[in-house]
This record gives sequence, C-alpha cells and structure tokens, in this order.
Amino acid sequence: MSQQDFTLNAVVRSDDQQGKGASRRLRKQNLVPAIVYGADKEPLSVSLRYNELIKSLQNEAFFSHILTINVEGQEAEEVIIKALQRHPAKNTPMHADFQRIVRGQAMNVTVPLHYVGIEDAPGTKEGGIFVSNATDLEITCIPSKIPEFITIDVSGLAVGDSIHLMDINMPEGVAIRELEVEEPFNRTVATMQAPTLEPVEEPIEPEEHEEGAGTRSTEDDEEARKVQAQDDTHDAPKSDDE
Repeated sequence: MSQQDFTLNAVVRSDDQQGKGASRRLRKQNLVPAIVYGADKEPLSVSLRYNELIKSLQNEAFFSHILTINVEGQEAEEVIIKALQRHPAKNTPMHADFQRIVRGQAMNVTVPLHYVGIEDAPGTKEGGIFVSNATDLEITCIPSKIPEFITIDVSGLAVGDSIHLMDINMPEGVAIRELEVEEPFNRTVATMQAPTLEPVEEPIEPEEHEEGAGTRSTEDDEEARKVQAQDDTHDAPKSDDE
C-alpha cells in the first residue's frame, strides 16, 4: 500500500436528517449522506462535504486505501469505501457506504487491475487485439496489506493466449476471494484475440455477349436501315404529276 493519506470530515446526521427527502436537502447544501458500519459497532449516519469527497474520488487509490473520517464530536473512524451511489445522469456522488476496519483482521476489498506490457506482447505485434474481461478484483487480506492495485503483465501473450485468475501473481498475504471458496472458478480475465480480417470485395467484370446473341452489330443496323428505306419508297403514294 502506498503512503497516501485520505481524510474526510463529517458530521453526525440527526433523526430528522434521515430518509430520501432529508438526503435531497443535504445535497442541496453541498453535503453527501453516508453511513459508517462494521467492527461490531452501531451504524453511524453522517454527512460529508461534497467538495472534499469529489476531490478524493478523482484519485484511483481512494478506492483501495484505509481512509480516515473525522466525525465532529467523536473519535475518528478508520474505514474503507464499500459502495458509492452516483446520480444516473450527472454521475455525481449521492450516497457513500464505509466499512470500519479492525487492525490485523482480514477483510474483503475490491482493488483495480492494471494491465502492463500490451504493446510489447507478440500478439499485439502480429495484429492481435487485447481484450480485458475484468477491471477490478475482490481480494482478501488484513488492512495493512491492501494493495493500491494489482499489476498483470501481459507482455508474453501471443494470439489465442489467455490469462486466468490462477495466473495472476499476487502480493504476499493477499488472496483472490473467488479462489478461496470451496469450488473456485478459474475465470478468464484477459485474452489476446486474433485480428479481424476485412472481407475482400472482388471487382465485378462486365458480362461479355457473343455477336448475334441478344446484340446487333453496327453492320446489321446499317443494313436494316437500307431495307426499311427501300420499303418506304415502294409504299409511298404516287402523285398526279407522275
């Protein structure tokens, strides 16, 4: 874990500040409703300063670090963020859930995945397409071992190769939660797919017609005009002067 410190300031919400209507009023005051729970203590409803929370959310490390919440009039809380509700259109934070930590006690945390070596992979150089099936991973470890992110080196991938959960090199003391269950599922997290070939359109050649088969030559047309002229001469009415 890096040495970054994240601190938020909060005030306890009173009973009349609970519920949807009260939460909307808080947001209009640039406050974000939140809850702190866990560690065998009573849940604590608080409100956070909107600007402080927004600034912290811009840092990816915020989601995988131990955070400090200074609650007015109470002891500071050591927590990790467990859930964040955002506005469906504006993407602004609407509510946050924080879980208290207990030093030395293992807990489940979701951390980001960072893929490195994509451009150096043989598959990429052959025109392959790198596809990641996961952007984060749920891990189990004690709070002091929480990594900021998990790095996956894909520089050795050829076309058709894949990386599964069991292929990931995990830091010491950190386990993948999906592999800790009774029946683990070693799912795929990344693949190097074959390049997509564009269909080649063959040029359409004009059809060739044999002479006399549905077409007339220039000589045939000229002969037909002569015959028609002779027929017109014979059929024309004679004048009285002849």
